[in-house]
Amino acid sequence: MPYKQILDRPNVLVAGGAGFIGSHLCDELVKTKNVICVDNFITGNEENIDLLLQSSHFKFIKHDLQEPLDLDAQPELEIFQVRFQGVQEIYNLACPTSPREYNRLPIETLLANSQATKNLLDLAVKYKAKFLHASSSAIYGEPPDHVSFKEDYWGFIDPVGPRSCYNEGKRFAESLVTNYGASLGVNFRLARIFNTYGPRMKLDDGRMIPDFIVHALTKEPLVIYGDPQSHSTFCYITDMVDGLIKLMEHDPNGTFNLGSPELHTLGEIAEMVLKITGITVGTKIVEPLPYLARQGLPDITKIKETLGWFPLISLEQGLKLTIEYFKAHHGSLSLKQEEE
Repeated sequence: MPYKQILDRPNVLVAGGAGFIGSHLCDELVKTKNVICVDNFITGNEENIDLLLQSSHFKFIKHDLQEPLDLDAQPELEIFQVRFQGVQEIYNLACPTSPREYNRLPIETLLANSQATKNLLDLAVKYKAKFLHASSSAIYGEPPDHVSFKEDYWGFIDPVGPRSCYNEGKRFAESLVTNYGASLGVNFRLARIFNTYGPRMKLDDGRMIPDFIVHALTKEPLVIYGDPQSHSTFCYITDMVDGLIKLMEHDPNGTFNLGSPELHTLGEIAEMVLKITGITVGTKIVEPLPYLARQGLPDITKIKETLGWFPLISLEQGLKLTIEYFKAHHGSLSLKQEEE
């Protein structure tokens, strides 16, 4: 049957909507759309969507997307008239992204990028929905020195290394989405997301900024893995969400880098965290962990010229907001800071 929007709001499905980026995306989308959040909590957090559950324009479905999802059969979605209106947009953020999860959840990571992505694409075919796939800068591999990645770079990846389940999984998912577009007419966008940070990041993900903040607030030296002069880039979460929404609203199929083009050394970021927190514990240099990789710099010329998108929040601004969140939501860290 043909599906047509009959309500005043379009229906939007966000896969992985209880995760870090996904929950912030749901926060913004629910202002103007009916949001169907799907997550199995393998890495997502129910706390991230607690407030959203109070909205009549937000519905949550706990489901493992490795299995097909029949939205028409979900009684809680009757209010969104899914059987008649269908779904207008699908955001696919359903994938473990923490470096530490590559060893703990390698098969789940691969299946999220293959079977789960296929099941979501099949929904896009059924409903003729626009489809945005959250890919990653990881598809490029480790960067040559001081070179920005453009979307036409094919990448250089170790297919059997400790990060292969994620890196190769994301590359396969891009191929799957692209071929669904070519063969079945799916209207798609590939968002290659570079380092993103902000409130709701997990404390134990093995990511640098949460690690720095936790160590600072617990009065322990900030651990820098590798060379303090190594560079990386960081995009604040509200800028990233703005970019994803703008990209979904953009019509032609295509691939776009989303991230901050500003380089900062690891040592510089550590010093910034210490300055903002007012802690003087210093830093400690250790050997890089096997699953860590040097981060590339995004060339965002394409999305800037096409959509007018570029990050607005400075690293210092974003760190202040993130540190305040950690203080407010993880009381034990703040208490340890205040003991002295």
